[in-house]
Amino acid sequence: MNAVRISLPVFFIVISIALAILTLQLPHAQLGNPYGPMYFPLVVSAGLFVFSVIDLVKVRQHFDTENDDLKALLKKETIYTLGIILALCLLYTLIFERLGFFISTFIFLAALMFFLNGKKRWLLNLIVTVVVAGSSWYVFSYLLEISLP
Repeated sequence: MNAVRISLPVFFIVISIALAILTLQLPHAQLGNPYGPMYFPLVVSAGLFVFSVIDLVKVRQHFDTENDDLKALLKKETIYTLGIILALCLLYTLIFERLGFFISTFIFLAALMFFLNGKKRWLLNLIVTVVVAGSSWYVFSYLLEISLP
């Protein structure tokens, strides 16, 4: 278990260094600031590096303690819940183009809310589903002027 706990921050440190190296190899922009395309990826890689080092230090400090979060993640109920959520996400991506944004988002959120909250909170589930689907459609369609399927 300890090897798993320490390997994730090390993995992200390696990814952040690779991202920084690849960013520095980007071609310079022809218009405007020649280094403009490099700023955002460098900030992201630096942030990833800093937070990964902080995580690595915290993991090393608590290296000998039991990891209850990892044990909870490996429980059968948790794996089942994650599997259902991933299946709903896959279904959402499959029906998105055919049914359009609003209907597919409504179906996805309703199924997710009823799975997580149960049938006893049906009114809350429906209200949250309608408000989130409707407001996100409004933001994309009218405020951002992005056409949705």
